[in-house]
Amino acid sequence: MLTVDFDRLRIGPGVRVIDVGCGAGRHSFEAYRRGADVVAFDQNVADLADVQVMFEAMAEAGESPDYAKAETVRGDALDLPYGDGEFDVVIASEILEHIPRDGQAVNELVRVLKPGGALAVTVPRWLPERICWALSDEYHANEGGHVRIYKADELREKICSRGVRHVRTEYAHALHAPYWWLKCAVGVSADKHPLVSAYHRMLVWDMMSAPPLTRVAERLLDPLIGKSVALYFTKPAVRLGGY
Repeated sequence: MLTVDFDRLRIGPGVRVIDVGCGAGRHSFEAYRRGADVVAFDQNVADLADVQVMFEAMAEAGESPDYAKAETVRGDALDLPYGDGEFDVVIASEILEHIPRDGQAVNELVRVLKPGGALAVTVPRWLPERICWALSDEYHANEGGHVRIYKADELREKICSRGVRHVRTEYAHALHAPYWWLKCAVGVSADKHPLVSAYHRMLVWDMMSAPPLTRVAERLLDPLIGKSVALYFTKPAVRLGGY
């Protein structure tokens, strides 16, 4: 399930991409599939091991071009081990809400982005997230959980203040918002609850089959209750005034 629009980011052969906070690797896999030079970056050793296994399986199955490159790197998003302007595309999907010092993380995302490059940041959207917090402390008050709720305009301004230009805002995963509201209402860990289980089966069916009815429904609902907000930026290739 992708939150980032890869066509908008123009990710393809030869594009150098870093997926910061890659987690299970969903965006890294898509970039690799499209022929990019991918760094899957995270601090979780177990997640990175699983991502590496999938990279190797994709290569063996011919699901990525021979020229594509992919590697996993463990590290801290507050101190990325790369020089300035090393990446054509920087992705940070659903990580900033976990980081107490989010300003420093944003500094690093912008620093490693090449002039003329594209940055995509996604976070949980304010309204769906606020409902989850109101229904359940377990949802967010845990080790590594969400430490804040963003308003899209406030996050946009925070990122733009680091010297990038906002390009577009989009919303995604409206069908997932009610699922999380339901989980928060009955218990976040109550995966076997009949209603939770039934809704989960529907979501899996929707992701695997992509039926026209649910695809249209989600597109209509995304602006209203999309679970995630995606912000797209570009780093100016030339400073204003030529400096």
